[in-house]
Order: sequence, then C-alpha cells, then structure tokens
Amino acid sequence: MEAWLHGLLAALSLPQYGLSTVFVVALISATLLPMGSEPVVFGLVKLNPELFWPAVLVATAGNTLGGAISWAMGYGAHHAVDRARGQNTEAKALRWLQRFGPKACLLSWLPAVGDPLCAVAGWLKLPFWPCLAYMAVGKLLRYLVMTAGLLWVFPGGISF
Repeated sequence: MEAWLHGLLAALSLPQYGLSTVFVVALISATLLPMGSEPVVFGLVKLNPELFWPAVLVATAGNTLGGAISWAMGYGAHHAVDRARGQNTEAKALRWLQRFGPKACLLSWLPAVGDPLCAVAGWLKLPFWPCLAYMAVGKLLRYLVMTAGLLWVFPGGISF
C-alpha cells in the first residue's frame, strides 16, 4: 500500500502531470465543494522546487476560475429565485457586501467563507470582471504566502 501511494505521488508530481493536477484541484477547491488545494501545491513544489512560480500561478488561475464559477452559480441562483418569486430578493444581512462591492472578493482566499463569498458576489450581481480581478489578487497572495510559509516551516520535507 505504501509503495503504491509513493508511486502515485511521484507520478502526480511530474511536471507534465503535476501542474494540471494543481489546476484541477485548485479549481474544484474554489467551488463550494470542501477540498483544499494548498497541500497539492506544497507537495508539487517540495518535490520540484523549480516549479514554485509555475505552481503558484497555475493554482491561482485554477482557483480564480473556480471562484468565477461560484460567482456564476450565485448569479444564476439569484436570477432563478427572482423569476420564481416574481420580485427581487436581497437579504439585509448582505448589504455590507454591497457596500464594499467587488473589493470584498479580496477575501475569497479565506477558509470556509471565501468560496461562498464568490457565490454571494454573483448573487448580488456585483460586476464580474472587477470581482474576478480581486479574487485573483487574493488567491495569488494566499498561494504565495502558504507555499512559501510551508517551505520555510518544512525545509527538509515531510516523511510519510
């Protein structure tokens, strides 16, 4: 079993597979599905240090695209609810998000609330492109800090 796991991790860490794996995991983890992409990015960078920037940028792109999908899901849900009710729906508790506008998407990197925040931004029909730009900045900073921090904390690696 352990040999199989090491073989799988070695295959997924190869540059031709590793970056695509990082992209897919980062994309899925940015939707409302509970998944973390940081361990995948860290694992790839730990095994292939020369892929630090490509891995961070690919993870940022995948996670930002996942945030855009969440935004679109929120937008579509709001549109569907409005048509079903025949009126605009807007919770008073969400007015603070409207006050900050797309800048609130900078917080899309936060655990637990970041991904739903993207969906809520779509629900509130905040402008897509500014939201996407703020999501990308927030997610880039998260991957940069998390990956560099993990490399600093675990310079010798993690043994399984």
